[in-house]
Amino acid sequence: MEFDGMKQLLLELIQQKKLVSATISQPRKKSDGLKRIKLKPVEIKGQYHIQLEYQFERILKHENVLLENFCSVLDSIFKKFRQFHGQFTDRIIQVQLSKKNKVFWKEEKTESIKEVSLSHNRKKNYLLDESTPYPFLVRLGVQTPDGKVKKQKYDKFRQINRFLEFIDDSLDYLSKDRQIRILDFGSGKSYLTFALYHYLKMEKGLDIKVTGLDLKKEVIEECNKIAKDLQYDHLEFLVGDISDYHDETSVDMVVTLHACDVATDMALARAVKWGAKVILSVPCCQHELNSQLNAPQLEIMTQHGLIKERFAALATDSIRAEILKLVGYEVQLMEFIDMEHTPKNILIRAYYTGRKPTKHEFERYKGFIDFLSAKPFLQKELEEYFIS
Repeated sequence: MEFDGMKQLLLELIQQKKLVSATISQPRKKSDGLKRIKLKPVEIKGQYHIQLEYQFERILKHENVLLENFCSVLDSIFKKFRQFHGQFTDRIIQVQLSKKNKVFWKEEKTESIKEVSLSHNRKKNYLLDESTPYPFLVRLGVQTPDGKVKKQKYDKFRQINRFLEFIDDSLDYLSKDRQIRILDFGSGKSYLTFALYHYLKMEKGLDIKVTGLDLKKEVIEECNKIAKDLQYDHLEFLVGDISDYHDETSVDMVVTLHACDVATDMALARAVKWGAKVILSVPCCQHELNSQLNAPQLEIMTQHGLIKERFAALATDSIRAEILKLVGYEVQLMEFIDMEHTPKNILIRAYYTGRKPTKHEFERYKGFIDFLSAKPFLQKELEEYFIS
């Protein structure tokens, strides 16, 4: 299919008012700061519009465009993005563009006609639609069999979708021409592990193999049973500890959730040594720096146990981020929805770019750990990987 023909087909479906929702992603230039655009039809003062939700790193912006003016908007969208995923009333369409605009088109007819909602509100548009039944969410007790999110599980549904946004943002860093290897340390009940597998395998059609690792044998047995029942053939769960797992030599993505104290650092170190392109880590408790911290200038803070604990936790994650930068990763500390511990938590997101750190960055890092009298476990593990 030609590029112009692809745009014309999409425009015709939209002009026929068949659009239910769409997500446009994979920006051609990351420097623009715009991560994705979501589309949905809305009715405003009796007129049909297409609402565009522009998703930046920290903010959302909305624009409502009259249907007859949408043609030029669609043109500008495909100048900035390379992926389209659209739900229409009678089909699902996925479009992937190469850098030279070669079109990869995938279309799936749907058995039932999906209704178009024209309500004009700011209801959150999730990557997983909250009115669509997903077998893994039904099995895990998040949804009812007809696709309704259970009231007591809505926070978990929000958490899963937030996590998938991080996964979606990582796609450009993962290989598309071979099997993608993913490890999840501390998978627990594995809501996010199942979500990751579903999204990458079912929604994105990627060739993946995922392993979840946890110490709780009964939980692992149940997760393996669910994976088998759902026919998730390339998803497995193993009983084990991060420090004891040596079955891999190369991994593409490492996820670590709630690994306590230096177990998080063990997972980060292992990810770097495996050459992981993507690291997503939500730390749990952090005790290492708390016991080492010796900075008289901070005594106004550290004389209070609660404040010292919180400061040590924030400083620990800052040190982890800086070490990952020194070994060639682009790193951000992100806010993550985590209902198991605190309403908000920190996620460390790291992409390997091979970027060479500056002399100033090395000096800044050394000055910080010297000031705190810190001896980070992660530094001991990765110092030989520092890019100088």
